[in-house]
Amino acid sequence: MTTPATTPEAYINSLPDDRKAAMQQLRESILKYIDKDYEERITYGMIGYVVPHSIFPAGYHCDPKLPLGYMSVASQKNFIAVYHMGVYGSKELLDWFTAEYPKHTKAKLDMGKSCIRFKMPEQIPYELIGQPAGKLSVKKWIECYERALKR
Repeated sequence: MTTPATTPEAYINSLPDDRKAAMQQLRESILKYIDKDYEERITYGMIGYVVPHSIFPAGYHCDPKLPLGYMSVASQKNFIAVYHMGVYGSKELLDWFTAEYPKHTKAKLDMGKSCIRFKMPEQIPYELIGQPAGKLSVKKWIECYERALKR
């Protein structure tokens, strides 16, 4: 789903009532943990957390005009999605997350490479989603990203 919103607040306010609280709580949990060098913005039509060009001038390799993405959250048609490139790019972080997940919710983990999907907002383990946001500093995420590009 795309949005005309230009700020995270406007994005959340544009959502149906049954999604607003869940998205706001996800955002708050991420902001609680994430390295303050990441920048929060609307990117790809969702709330994103990126490495700004002022820190990583090379930007995203597929389109260097875009900042390097790290994490995003979105209200999709049938689910709420958390896209976490750190979980995708770091086996250590992926292993930690998948081991922790069942300790925080009875819901089955519905996950692709970087996408964690929640069909029912009441099953979102908000605190757990926020924690991996802070597990990779901007510096460590850039190192992980550059290592993956060299492969």
